[in-house]
Amino acid sequence: MSRRQPTQTAALVDPYREREAKKYAHPIPSREFILDTLNQRGPLSFENLAKCLALAEEYELVALERRLTAMVRDGQLVRNRAQAYCPVNKRDLIAGRVIGHPDGFGFVRPDEGGDDLYLYPKEMRPLFHGDRVIVRIAGRDRRGRLEGALVEILERNTQRVIGRLYQEGGVGFVVPDNKRLVHEVVIPSDRLNGAEQGQIVVAEITDQPTRRTPPIGRIIEILGDHLQPGMETEIAIRAHDLPVAWSPEVEVEIAGLSAEVPESAKAGRVDLRHLPLVTIDGADARDFDDAVYCERKPKGWRLLVCIADVSAYVRPGTALDREARLRGNSVYFPDRVIPMLPEILSNGLCSLKPGVDRLCMAAELYINRSGQITRARFFEAVMRSQAQLTYDQVAALFEGDPELCAQFAELLPHLHQLYQLYQALHVQRVGRGALDFETIETRFIFNEQGRIAAIVPLVRNDAHRLIEECMLAANVAAARQFQRRRLPAIYRVHEAPSGDKRNDLREFLAQLGLKLPGGEEPTTADYARLLAQIQDRPDRHLIQTVVLRSMQQAMYSTDNIGHFGLAYDAYTHFTSPIRRYPDLVVHRLIKHLLAGGKAADLEYTTSELQQIAEWCSGTERRADEATRDAEMALKCEYMQALLGEVFAGTITSVNAFGLFVELDAIYVDGLIHVTALDHDFYHFDPIGYRLIGERTGRVYRLGDRLWVQVAAVNLDERKIDFIPAKPPASAKRLSRSVEKTGRGKAASGRSAASRQKKAQRRQADRSAGGSSDD
Repeated sequence: MSRRQPTQTAALVDPYREREAKKYAHPIPSREFILDTLNQRGPLSFENLAKCLALAEEYELVALERRLTAMVRDGQLVRNRAQAYCPVNKRDLIAGRVIGHPDGFGFVRPDEGGDDLYLYPKEMRPLFHGDRVIVRIAGRDRRGRLEGALVEILERNTQRVIGRLYQEGGVGFVVPDNKRLVHEVVIPSDRLNGAEQGQIVVAEITDQPTRRTPPIGRIIEILGDHLQPGMETEIAIRAHDLPVAWSPEVEVEIAGLSAEVPESAKAGRVDLRHLPLVTIDGADARDFDDAVYCERKPKGWRLLVCIADVSAYVRPGTALDREARLRGNSVYFPDRVIPMLPEILSNGLCSLKPGVDRLCMAAELYINRSGQITRARFFEAVMRSQAQLTYDQVAALFEGDPELCAQFAELLPHLHQLYQLYQALHVQRVGRGALDFETIETRFIFNEQGRIAAIVPLVRNDAHRLIEECMLAANVAAARQFQRRRLPAIYRVHEAPSGDKRNDLREFLAQLGLKLPGGEEPTTADYARLLAQIQDRPDRHLIQTVVLRSMQQAMYSTDNIGHFGLAYDAYTHFTSPIRRYPDLVVHRLIKHLLAGGKAADLEYTTSELQQIAEWCSGTERRADEATRDAEMALKCEYMQALLGEVFAGTITSVNAFGLFVELDAIYVDGLIHVTALDHDFYHFDPIGYRLIGERTGRVYRLGDRLWVQVAAVNLDERKIDFIPAKPPASAKRLSRSVEKTGRGKAASGRSAASRQKKAQRRQADRSAGGSSDD
């Protein structure tokens, strides 16, 4: 039975017709108009919808069918049992992405935001983590969570699985390395392709799972033994689908590049080769894409920040450009780098090596004695670095190392001007209220066999901070150019903490007798005042950790909402085009301005820039997850040799299921499961970040110091388990140990004053949009 039809189809007018006419020679109804029509008329068959939209020509019907298919694919429409089209929101249907859990259940994260829907294991049988689906709201569980029932699979996310091969009865099965992929992939005996028991393999899915059958696949790549050096990186590369090989088209393009900059490319550029520009990087740096020079002026300083001109070699629309955009950024593993650009560019033509001519984009900044940028100019230039310095060398030069001072005597005056400029920029940073979290970064040391030998901290000095401030200044100046000229651009943005996170932080601070200043909408400076207020407290590391976890994640966007952590109204990424695609786009936008271009004739639309911003935000997260996986595997390998050893550590996270403890000196985290904590039942206090023993009153809190023993290491699951331990006989007493608060529920009623007296210690593991965002 068909729905009633409108008596005047001609009265239906698509408000988006003009937009569609610009995109198609024969425009068809927009998605918005189709949704509005179905919302008003109810579910309609293809024929009735075509009549309703007054479409009768063959080309119109073909185009409508394609559009409806795309809308079903994108989760905007679904077909009911009568095969009529209806909007997803008309039937309590929700489109979203599946989030798998190692225990077999899962969730659907709605595309349009809102609460996740819980999926029971039976609903997960035909699904992989990452699939896009439509689910129906089926009710709520005992915990009040929305439950989902699978209606349709819109898009399969998993085509290949990386894991370990096992064989039983002639049939193989691959246990995925990614524990969110809860299905073991069955491999028939004739599809093993020579793979052997226990090897790490890549399996291609030939048959996706159903409610009744597991996924079936075939082996397409054998990576080798799971214990061989470098395997953790090989797994991470494939698990996160990181592009590694260069396409034949890219190989053809780079084959046409010369080893050195041709003279013709230098024409028309400002010549900076007479200036003592230098690069300052880590001793093991792989990219040299920025150089600096500073000279004193009557009212302050003239700073030159010169960045490798990648855009001179990577042109829009080329294979190189497509590949760089696909990768989004370079990925830095402990044992290797997956570059965004081929080596002839990243380590050759675009690397600012000393003594050779290089093309660059220069930011010339005039900065007053208060550390404020008073004037900025960007231009294309040619430069020649005078020295490739390391952070440690520059720090030693500042301290007067006689041997280094003699070696770099000609550069010393300019380096000292850089240092004076840094001091002014630092004062300005503090004055505007930028956040600065204490962090510890680590580095893996490998032996000759490629095995991990040690994990050591990276120590930051003033040379690190000097370069950081110079890069921040150049990035801000670039963002201001776009703002002043009203040019669409990609910004690096960082939102203020959400209301819920802010309220949780306030509740936590109240327990310690502290307040977050600033009322309902605290500014960055208010958070900075809080951090300054706690500097002399013994529990400052605990408080800093909680503040850090309340922060949002920085990302790329065309919508300039400012950078909360850095306290900038406008901020972008200009300084690393070798390793970040957004920086390359920013260079192109600046060149557009230098050529006198306007927003109207820009080669990118705002929509295209936003697509790039969203894509690169995703590739950045992908890189973080891949490197974190590899690092955790290396830490597990390292800890295997330390089974049974006792270490002092600090509680870095508290959950209902237990405590995560970071070991002193080696910076490795492991879990003490709640069942390993004494003989008691522990209640989790999410506001106070603590577990409280019901019978003993013992409290384990974020920042507590304790002794632990390495109890178990699981390489396959990348898990390290600790248990509480007694200190060695020769050990010193820890500065803060786990406390008792009294018995029963009364234990949670300690005074804020007594809590303030307990020291906390925890080094933050990353800065949310803070100092690392240069």
